[in-house]
Amino acid sequence: MTTTTTDDRSAAAADRELIVRTAFGSMAAQTLRAAVRLRVIELMGAAPRRACEVADAVGAEPQATTRLLRALAGLGLLTEHAPGTFSVSPSGALLDPAAPGSLASFVRVFTDPVAIRAWEHLDTSVRTGDVAFDDVFGADFFSHLAQHPELSSAFNTAMSQATGLAADVLPHAFDFGRFASVTDVGGGDATLVGAVLAAHPALVGVVLDSAEGLAQAPDTLRRLGLTERCSLVAGDFFRSVPKGSDLYLIKSVLHDWRDEQAVTILRHCREVLPPDGRVLIVEPVLPETVEAGSDARGGQEVTYLSDLNMLVNVGGRERTRADFEELCRLAGLAVASVVPLEGAAPYFLIEAVAD
Repeated sequence: MTTTTTDDRSAAAADRELIVRTAFGSMAAQTLRAAVRLRVIELMGAAPRRACEVADAVGAEPQATTRLLRALAGLGLLTEHAPGTFSVSPSGALLDPAAPGSLASFVRVFTDPVAIRAWEHLDTSVRTGDVAFDDVFGADFFSHLAQHPELSSAFNTAMSQATGLAADVLPHAFDFGRFASVTDVGGGDATLVGAVLAAHPALVGVVLDSAEGLAQAPDTLRRLGLTERCSLVAGDFFRSVPKGSDLYLIKSVLHDWRDEQAVTILRHCREVLPPDGRVLIVEPVLPETVEAGSDARGGQEVTYLSDLNMLVNVGGRERTRADFEELCRLAGLAVASVVPLEGAAPYFLIEAVAD
């Protein structure tokens, strides 16, 4: 006779809880989306508020609002102090567009149907290796953005918000002082290179991106007082990158593209790289095998989901160190070092030199 122990039952319950929680993941994401669209967090303010007051502020039905607030509390974004009375948690505050480090636009974009509809065809992408987005929307992801200026602007803001943490720590995590000029390849609204230039007054910069990608960059440079020290170049990194810098910075760009396209971007950097120049890639680096244990799993989860997002939406991928070394080799570069970007997980700094 087999005896089921308390430990066995606990393990079985934990296994079931993992599956159920994961299956509900899309519902949790849409709960965040509703909170952002209704402006719940910014209208609540800092003090505890009753659910009926929140409902009145957002123009919603009181009982349904209470249920939304309780779901947000269950997710750790609010705290319920007494029945029907809530306050915003530190995590929840990040859904306020005006909050330092806000992720409101990030949530809005990555819970939008444009970002998630292709996920319904993940199984097809796994079977074929093809990008589901192109079939669903009739254009590739970035062409679709270019055709929808409002969505493109929201995407740029989301990317800026996603870059914020890296921008806080990168200027002090790498020896930028040994360089005279840095070109940020695919640098968007200049958030990252702006932080680097602000911390290193002797450095000048260039941002290369499409016209749509650069749309908010002038505002960033004006706000940081860097208009005279940073040039904006509208162009296509598949055709060329501007010459004249001794450091080429590439953050969260290569993972958007297939290997041959990523090699093209790196090769164009190599073509204009001076003998003592460097290419600095800032991206997640996957371990060779998925690390076991709940702590490790929690840290890796987003990166592996991002890998699937690249598959269904744009055709790119997240990569291991060996993958980056092979891309660089094919582009005429050699990886000199790979180190974690401390304080901005899951990003790494991959420094490459001319081979």
